[in-house]
Amino acid sequence: MTEQPQHIRVMLVDDHAVVRSGLAAFLMAYDDLELVGEAADGSEAVGMCGRVQPDVVLMDLVMPQMDGATATKAIRTEYPGVQVIALTSFKEDDLVQGALQAGAIGYLLKNVSTDELADAIRSAYSGRPTLSPEAARALIDTATRAPALELGHDLTEREREVLQLMVQGKNNTDIAEDLVVSRSTVKFHVSNILSKLHVASRTEAVALALQRHLVK
Repeated sequence: MTEQPQHIRVMLVDDHAVVRSGLAAFLMAYDDLELVGEAADGSEAVGMCGRVQPDVVLMDLVMPQMDGATATKAIRTEYPGVQVIALTSFKEDDLVQGALQAGAIGYLLKNVSTDELADAIRSAYSGRPTLSPEAARALIDTATRAPALELGHDLTEREREVLQLMVQGKNNTDIAEDLVVSRSTVKFHVSNILSKLHVASRTEAVALALQRHLVK
């Protein structure tokens, strides 16, 4: 076994005082783990990080003010030497993905045993990831899920015609004349196009159409 460092500096981030109290008591049971700070939300955690200089942060994810993923990204950006373990009650795929994409090295549920959590902190300090079985399953499910349909796949043939004319710089009146339909019909098609492409303006729709080659 590799020799453990004398002290790993740990900071707790959770909006529930009783959870922080329980985690603080847990840390006291291990000679190599030292509690150096507690924060009640993400923004407080980011500000505290520079002052207490933790090695590892135990980060709740669902908190007011600033959520755990946002705080994790800020900490990892400003203090790249600090490792973050997401410690949460939730195992939803999007939370797992968000935490890991933000830079967390571990994802554990709060029902983890004390020894498992202590080992995860030591692993994080050494740069090794730790995932709960539920988090690992969420990653596998995401990776094996059918790929999302291409943006714009649900445009009708008429909507593609309208989009083509929009790309050519034509306004609703011009498009109505070209397609021999009323301006209200064109307005209806344009509204559908913006909705299906998830954009807010004609300019965005045209830019996306050109970028994704949605029209000839």
